[in-house]
Amino acid sequence: QVQLVESGGGLVQAGGSLRLSCAASGRTFSSYAMGWFRQAPGKEREFVTAIGRSGGISSYADSVKGRFTISRDNAKNTVYLQMNNLKPDDTAVYYCAAASAAWGRDIGDYGYWGQGTQVTVSS
Repeated sequence: QVQLVESGGGLVQAGGSLRLSCAASGRTFSSYAMGWFRQAPGKEREFVTAIGRSGGISSYADSVKGRFTISRDNAKNTVYLQMNNLKPDDTAVYYCAAASAAWGRDIGDYGYWGQGTQVTVSS
């Protein structure tokens, strides 16, 4: 089992950057694929990006490709989301998630979730 805690959210102007972190408990962090999802007010939670166990494979939603970068440090039990050139449409609560099987793009692929961190992008 793994517990996830996100941090790094906040208010930023359009065009700005933020880096989210997700700290995981437990000794088996490297056995989990990790993902980031987001949920805007009135909308369903959606896939943002995911990374494989070793960090060698990643996938991005088209809406963030080229602007967001996912990475992980297995020695620190942490996954990061670097967000550049932020847009007002990126405003959402961002959730970190862990998958004990192979990473995926669906919510159902992930068995563990953090509490979320708010990202607000002003125009």
